[in-house]
Amino acid sequence: MVLDNLKEGVIKPDLYEPELNPVYAAVLAHYGVVADPARVRDPNRKGTVENAIQHTQSTALKGRRFASIEEQNDFLEHWETHWAAQRIHGSAKRQVEAMFQEERPLLKPLPLQGFQYFVESERTVYDDTCVRVDHSSYAARPARIGSRVLVRVFEHHLEIRDGQTQALLRTHPLAARLGSVILPDEERLFNPSRETRRILTQAKDIGPATEQLCQRLFDQEGRVGQRRLWGIVGLAKRYPRRLIDRACAMALHEGIGSYKQIKALAERLLNEALADIDAPLQGELVLTQDDPLIRSGEDYADLFTLGAQNSAALPPLLEKLS
Repeated sequence: MVLDNLKEGVIKPDLYEPELNPVYAAVLAHYGVVADPARVRDPNRKGTVENAIQHTQSTALKGRRFASIEEQNDFLEHWETHWAAQRIHGSAKRQVEAMFQEERPLLKPLPLQGFQYFVESERTVYDDTCVRVDHSSYAARPARIGSRVLVRVFEHHLEIRDGQTQALLRTHPLAARLGSVILPDEERLFNPSRETRRILTQAKDIGPATEQLCQRLFDQEGRVGQRRLWGIVGLAKRYPRRLIDRACAMALHEGIGSYKQIKALAERLLNEALADIDAPLQGELVLTQDDPLIRSGEDYADLFTLGAQNSAALPPLLEKLS
């Protein structure tokens, strides 16, 4: 295949070591094709069919509409057989069908399976020996912890390849739901790492119940469960630590280990605490005008009058002191 400034195929042009698009390089390998860049200022060595799509659109399909893709394919098959293949090529000055029959013995059959397109990206292997792809974890052994690997995501599966040699390391089916962990039990690591100790230290600062819950979850899932632990200790950024520790104590009692459920418990405790603040104080009574202990207004008026008369009969305070 002769290339002429194919930007989709070559990411970084270079005379000696061009950097190819990984998807395009995989297409070449799948069909057994070698990409040979065209020489500069040498039009006789360039491909003569680079405008095939543009030629088809401007002649066969221009101004036409079809009810279905099958109808369009039938029309193009008739157009190719009775017109395009019979015409004289403009630059070659030869019949297209005659040139194809000369090349036909040299063509190889296509692979039985078509090429599967993918999206490639780099990922870091975490200390649980997994890589994260779309919020799910996939086992990456024998890749080393901390190394960079290539991940190719296909329609129904993904491949993990070595970052240097691109050798295939692992193949996994795509996770059915977000947050899944595709890791065999025999590959789980249960020895605490530095990251594990940091998580448990932060859990201890929140409270004893939080530390106990995080330690239990780590003992059950190993390092791969540290994402959940980070979520639990990260609740301290939004909720009071006292409420988080109470929520973890409730989770221990009820056998709950889900981060979302613990977050919901902390949210409920916070709402209850705010409702208690807004509630009236216990013992606060509403003023009333009718009660067996309350006398009529005339009795209180007579009492005030009698008190005033007695006060007037008493000598002044200065005279009494002298």
